[in-house]
Amino acid sequence: MKVRLGLCVALLCLSQTLAAQSVKTDSIMEMLEEVVITATGTQHLLKDVPVQTEVISGKMLQRYGGRSLEDILGGLTSSFAFNEGDMGSQMQLNGLGNNYILILIDGKRIHGDVGGENDLSLIDPQNIERIEIVKGASSALYGSDAMAGVVNIITKKHDEGILIENTTRYGSYNDLRQHNTIGLASGKWRSLTNFQLQHSDGWQNTATEYTPSSAAPVTDSRSKTVNKHTSWQVAEQLTFTPNKDWEFYASGSIYGKGIYRPKGKYPKYDVKTFDLKYRNASASAGGRWTTRKGDRVTLDVDWNKHAYYHAFTSTTLAEGFDEDGTLILDFPYFEGQKALQSDQQRVMAHLKGVFNLPYEQRLTAGVEMKYDYLKAPTSIEGGSADDNTEALYLQDEWTPTRWLQLTGGLRLNRNEGFGWKLTPKISTMLSLGDFRVRGSWSQGFKTPTLKEMNYRYIREMNSVIMYLGNKDLKAQTSNFFSLSGEYTTGGFNITVSGYLNKLDNMIALATVPKSMAPEEYRAQYGEMLNKVRRYENMEDARTCGIDVSMRYTQGEWTAGLGYSYLDTKAHVYDADHDRLNKVVIDGMAYHKGNVFVTWDHRFSQSYMLGAGLYGRMSTKRYYQVDGNGKGYQIWKIATSHQFGKSGKTSYRLEAGVDNIFNYVDRTPHGLHLGTTTPGTTVYAAFTVKFQQGKKIKFNNHKSNFKNKQENEED
Repeated sequence: MKVRLGLCVALLCLSQTLAAQSVKTDSIMEMLEEVVITATGTQHLLKDVPVQTEVISGKMLQRYGGRSLEDILGGLTSSFAFNEGDMGSQMQLNGLGNNYILILIDGKRIHGDVGGENDLSLIDPQNIERIEIVKGASSALYGSDAMAGVVNIITKKHDEGILIENTTRYGSYNDLRQHNTIGLASGKWRSLTNFQLQHSDGWQNTATEYTPSSAAPVTDSRSKTVNKHTSWQVAEQLTFTPNKDWEFYASGSIYGKGIYRPKGKYPKYDVKTFDLKYRNASASAGGRWTTRKGDRVTLDVDWNKHAYYHAFTSTTLAEGFDEDGTLILDFPYFEGQKALQSDQQRVMAHLKGVFNLPYEQRLTAGVEMKYDYLKAPTSIEGGSADDNTEALYLQDEWTPTRWLQLTGGLRLNRNEGFGWKLTPKISTMLSLGDFRVRGSWSQGFKTPTLKEMNYRYIREMNSVIMYLGNKDLKAQTSNFFSLSGEYTTGGFNITVSGYLNKLDNMIALATVPKSMAPEEYRAQYGEMLNKVRRYENMEDARTCGIDVSMRYTQGEWTAGLGYSYLDTKAHVYDADHDRLNKVVIDGMAYHKGNVFVTWDHRFSQSYMLGAGLYGRMSTKRYYQVDGNGKGYQIWKIATSHQFGKSGKTSYRLEAGVDNIFNYVDRTPHGLHLGTTTPGTTVYAAFTVKFQQGKKIKFNNHKSNFKNKQENEED
């Protein structure tokens, strides 16, 4: 602890030392001049966007060298928290979880488990150009799933010549991250192909297994904190631009993931008789038309599939079907067999127009259609369920003077099961010299997911817990209020934001009497059934907090910090005692923060060094069941080495040490962790990039690529 406090003091001293150096503000000004699109769906300079937006730039990503999106968001912002597990990433933003956070890739929804644990390994960190984060309800523009905020992953593009890139990252616990890109631009055609592979052997932080049905915990369990896993993805996008007014594209991807669970010793606690398999696929097509006046119309059609299987490693009695199609709770599966648990598919169509109007106005109008389908033969009565939603939305951006911007939006949503709902938003920004003041009010609307209403399953770990869907759930609504101030001078930038998010009918898991479990399951498990949890509407809930971010640049040095204060309250009706119980929203921590100091120096034309010290910390995280997560501090050292080009080929080396003070959470399996880090780890990544700067022309007669003009370095 003394060492850590010493680091904090050193950072403060460093900021004072930097003040004595000559001022160089390029990095702050570059950040403010960056163009962002997520807040309004239209282009704005970051300094002029009317809704508070946080950006993780490409330079920040390169300096940090994150192994995953969870690592990047957790290390470079203070508002996010994660609990990575086999089923996906349990993410939280300002008190609200996955179900309330919309993840976009280039403005399109990521499709994963609509039950609330998206697999963020679908996103290749090496393919990210920058990340834009908008906090608060954005349902007027983006619809459902955007009640806590929006995270838009902007990927790297390739428009000219040939691009061939290879990045190999290797770290402790056989952690391998492989990335390859091939980009071709020939006349009116562009092709971009990406491949990624991720693997880890996993690790075990403790051999203690929490066993509520036993007198003493098991102390030699084989369960791992993070299981061995491998995932891969291949993606392709083909673009055709017949002229400057029109552009058409088609894209697709396939993805697979396997999670390999060790076989345990104790039948009641840690025996794993099946691995987990995921198979995803996607296909998209669309186009863009730009008028001579600068108006733009886009059309996108997307199909996504997310399938999840149990792959049995030994003989297992589980839910299955006999030859007549009758559900059998003790159906025998044998080694090598696979059973579908859920197949989630989504089809979306989105037509959007952005029009420049007189009197400094810009109008955005759109129509969306979404169809969701869930197939779960053993977990849904009837085997499947579906849902469809349609929406119309309008947004007007008005700049009456150079110091005032106003944005108003309205969305009309119609859901098959929950009818019509209107959600408005209003945002404003005042520019007062070096000051920016932003204020927003927006409503959110979210219908229950198909899983929340229909899905039921048994979790057999250290105890047997049954989870139930609830067809009587109500739609959720919210009112989000925020006020922020930003000040920039020289190399210094500070932003302070306050927010209040009030939710009605918030959906959360609640413990209910065992009598609510289906009779056949109570007969099957008897006293082994430890707990029954069902999705319920809370009577009311609210989150409020303050976010602070600061950045200071002097010469070759940059220092920054982020701080997030959060408080949550919720009430759920207790039918057994006819009263309202006050509960926390699972995963809440009152205080979270991050801090960094980076230094960049070019020693010669052929070598540039970057180095950074990063810290992230959190106080205790609170949960309704299975204990609270411990607070933690984790510090990381990262270096980057940019080498000179050899012709058109460039080289980059990244290396670092994560968790330099070797903090490990030894909480027994089955209880909540503050963090899953295995302790001190090391990593290195090497990138080789070949890029030809001029567009190339395809020679049909010789079937090869030939330069139309002389090559030049990018």
